[in-house]
Amino acid sequence: MHRIFVEKLPDFQTEARHLLHDLRESLDLPAISSLRVLQRYEILGLSPAEFEEASRLILSEPQVDHLLQTLTPSPGETAFAVEFLPGQFDQRADSAAQCIQILTGKDKPAVTSARVYLITGDLAESDIERIKAYLINPVDSHETPLASNTDRPAPQAPPDVRILNGFTTADPASIRSEFGLAMTAED
Repeated sequence: MHRIFVEKLPDFQTEARHLLHDLRESLDLPAISSLRVLQRYEILGLSPAEFEEASRLILSEPQVDHLLQTLTPSPGETAFAVEFLPGQFDQRADSAAQCIQILTGKDKPAVTSARVYLITGDLAESDIERIKAYLINPVDSHETPLASNTDRPAPQAPPDVRILNGFTTADPASIRSEFGLAMTAED
């Protein structure tokens, strides 16, 4: 597996500057002194030469991006990564895989991506948890390790979908309560 971290050069870190301002204001955390935002790509199925070429031509823009092979947070920096849940469509990863397929002329490689945040400041653990809750939508994303030294395990299959027998004849209030359905009695 190949892994690369892509970070905008200082003059192009618009997203990080806006997010820093947003976190300071929205969460009332003026103690955040800096914020870095990177994109992590993990790719299976490429030779080292193909990966180097894809990193340079597809995963980054040399004029505005800096590539890192490894990411080691500095002392005082809190780092975490966010990726889509298994089964959620990751447009960035899919687009990268399609472009790499065109570049190499081979089968589409397996590509995953994650957004990595590095935050510096005098923050309590509860502040970090508030930041994570603000940035991670649990409906479609979850926190993931920055980078593991092993291949990631295959995602577990979700449980079978429960079949609602007698749905049309059941009492609307009881079926809404029992299954936590987001519909009105009239629905």
